[in-house]
Amino acid sequence: MPYKCGGEIPRLAGDRVKLRPLALNDALLMFECWSDPEVRLYSDLPEMQDAAAAAEMIQILNSLSLTEEGLRWGIEAEDGTLIGSCGMNWWQLEGAYRGEIGCELARPYWGKGYMREAVKVILGYSFDMMGLNRLEALTDPRNVRAGRLFESLGFKLEGMLRQYRHTDSGFVDANLHALLRDEWEASDRS
Repeated sequence: MPYKCGGEIPRLAGDRVKLRPLALNDALLMFECWSDPEVRLYSDLPEMQDAAAAAEMIQILNSLSLTEEGLRWGIEAEDGTLIGSCGMNWWQLEGAYRGEIGCELARPYWGKGYMREAVKVILGYSFDMMGLNRLEALTDPRNVRAGRLFESLGFKLEGMLRQYRHTDSGFVDANLHALLRDEWEASDRS
């Protein structure tokens, strides 16, 4: 039977991070993350004026699970602090068995391995529980840090999609990275 989340965003955990549904009381912390110019630089996050806009975004992201269109988790560090979000932007089972991962992390937590661990948890869930065969990640070609993250997890750069996204600054290219189930299974997953 094909995977269905049924509107439920499962709680997942790694060694140092916990992935949990975002809640409306996370709006202020997520506003701080999502409105940071350095975090927004390479993302397609909409500009947010205040925590109310972040609360609205949380409601939109959570509603994607109700329609089987996406799953978004808040990322908690080991001390329980919410430090970002990650998830499946979308997935398609019939005919494709593939999905797309998206993520962002508050700047003070960059370079500490939190996002790598969070994405690894999602990879395991996506391949083992959802039954996906292919996971994709789109990154801005200028975002070297994101490219290295996905490469470190075994993703292969498959090419550049020219003027693929429209952002506040106009059309931008996107690098397409992909990881296949058999590559994941053959890896040491560390």
